[in-house]
Amino acid sequence: MSEDATLADLLRESRRFPPPAAFARAANVTADVYRDAERDPLGFWAGTAERLSWARRWDRVLEWQPPFATWFVGGRLNVAENCVDRHVAAGRGDRVAFHWEGEPGDTRTVTYADLHRQVCQAANALTDLGVRTGDRVAIYLPMIPETVVAMLACARIGAPHTVVFGGFSAEALRGRIQDCDARVVVTADGGYRRGAPSGLKVHVDAALKECPQVRNVLVVRRTGQDVDWVAGRDRWWHEEVDRQPAEHTAAAFPSEHPLFVLYTSGTTAKPKGILHTTGGYLAFVAWTHWAVFDLKPDTDVYWCTADVGWVTGHSYTVYGPLANGATSVLYEGTPDTPHRGRWWELVEKYRVSILYTAPTAIRSFMKWGEDIPREFDLSSLRLLGTVGEPINPEAWVWYREHIGGARCPIVDTWWQTETGGILISPLPGVHDGKPGSASRPLPGVAAEIYDEGGRQLPRRNAAGYLVLTEPWPGMMRTIWGDDQRYRETYWSRFPGVYFAGDGAKWDDDGDIWLLGRVDDVMNISGHRISTTEVESALVSHPGVAEAAVVGAPDPTTGQGIVAFVIPRAGGEDTAGEDVVRRLREHVSAQIGPIAKPRQILVVPELPKTRSGKIMRRLLRDVAEHRELGDVTTLTDSSVMDLIRQRLPDPRHGDAE
Repeated sequence: MSEDATLADLLRESRRFPPPAAFARAANVTADVYRDAERDPLGFWAGTAERLSWARRWDRVLEWQPPFATWFVGGRLNVAENCVDRHVAAGRGDRVAFHWEGEPGDTRTVTYADLHRQVCQAANALTDLGVRTGDRVAIYLPMIPETVVAMLACARIGAPHTVVFGGFSAEALRGRIQDCDARVVVTADGGYRRGAPSGLKVHVDAALKECPQVRNVLVVRRTGQDVDWVAGRDRWWHEEVDRQPAEHTAAAFPSEHPLFVLYTSGTTAKPKGILHTTGGYLAFVAWTHWAVFDLKPDTDVYWCTADVGWVTGHSYTVYGPLANGATSVLYEGTPDTPHRGRWWELVEKYRVSILYTAPTAIRSFMKWGEDIPREFDLSSLRLLGTVGEPINPEAWVWYREHIGGARCPIVDTWWQTETGGILISPLPGVHDGKPGSASRPLPGVAAEIYDEGGRQLPRRNAAGYLVLTEPWPGMMRTIWGDDQRYRETYWSRFPGVYFAGDGAKWDDDGDIWLLGRVDDVMNISGHRISTTEVESALVSHPGVAEAAVVGAPDPTTGQGIVAFVIPRAGGEDTAGEDVVRRLREHVSAQIGPIAKPRQILVVPELPKTRSGKIMRRLLRDVAEHRELGDVTTLTDSSVMDLIRQRLPDPRHGDAE
């Protein structure tokens, strides 16, 4: 093995799962699309846009002045019209757009005709409140139908929205409102989470103490809890919206008209406002949703479990599915409320056929055990998807076997808030499933892997930095109000190409494996080792449900590997005194001695945000015995106290 060998070269995955023959024969997309897209990329992207309804067709597909792109130049359309009106006009108004389920068990069935009426009424209400084309509207709501209605109403009148996840604090909300200069906020009295109502308007009231530009707050009555009220500013949704006419003429906007600003964390304290526009974004998410999930809108029931406050909810709960006329499930609550079989109960109830969720959720289900999903009829499922982070091979296989009945193809998708939609994924009727691999760039997507010096690596057995060398329609246009930060953040590391910030490898078959953020790559005795693959090796142990790995300074090796593991329900005992030795040897056998963790701590839970992401930054803090950073976004901050108390300091004796 060469001196600069990485962990990417050491971990191998030989299992393959071809799609069922009947699935492949009926798939929306075949292998021919790759050839067509390579032969004429702009023609291919034009074809994706032809699936939409345009008030004025574009003159040119693309104007590209790196790093700024203009897609479908001269074209005009309305996003809400494409997501709602055209389906009603085509006679599909009675089709269910959303089966909505509240956490307490209350339900609503929203057809496309219902959605059309409600969006028109909300658009009229926003107009009455003085919202004009180009004004920004902040949306701070739970997972209820009004959230989708508010987004589409904004799109209908050309008012860019910024959706703020309902789990964020008043401080986070205030910063986003201020940065995009929102003039109206749409919120609710509260929402339900883990069996209890939690306040939302109270956070809005706190945030707006420093946001004098906000004229109105439109409040949905969800929980019935008491709220403070500012006369003249605050309005009830049911009083303002329900009285409005159910007709509204949708104006056509230029293809590059701003659709939304969505904030994501950055290396500085100030979040980045990612700007997405109208025509290119909608064409991209509609096509990728149809192709990657093999959507059959006449028969499928689709469920993306992501909160609408995140980009996955924007692209694959709202805009992509609705543009395709899909029937979706929208669920307000958490996977374990009122019981740990809640999701599978909903799959059975609504006969869900396509399920798209996060590896974090899958690993939680693994921890709870396969007996829970076994209690429910999951036979309606025909396709599974994952999103949010690389999935461990063992979690992939568990998902396939215990949720997909060993019959469902899995699409392991890679993309980012900045990319708008999926860029790397298997096409389910084309590719064999390979546990842990995101497979190939989608047709029309130019993804490569560069080395440290910016040289393109061969597409076999090579690891480095994931880049995108050509523009695509769903790409972000800039960081709101800060073109220079956009250039520096995404286009300066390798001039002329988009740097995703992720490490990746090509394997022997020419498939891509995502290795996590580059700041999650450890340097162990001169070897670059991905935290993702050490975590995968740990999770492949029968006693481990979930693992998080970080690097900590080590006087001998530069960095040492520190691992935190959660036991699997019903698995091999991980509480014995020799647990560390057994797990270290397991990692060594799976990967190589270089990857043995220096320290391993068995914990009941890991620090996670309300969106389910593991906060490895906090684990690095505790591994390096530093003061903990901000823990306000954690679901349960007491987890960190427990971990800090139990982790031994290697400077004071043997860590094993």
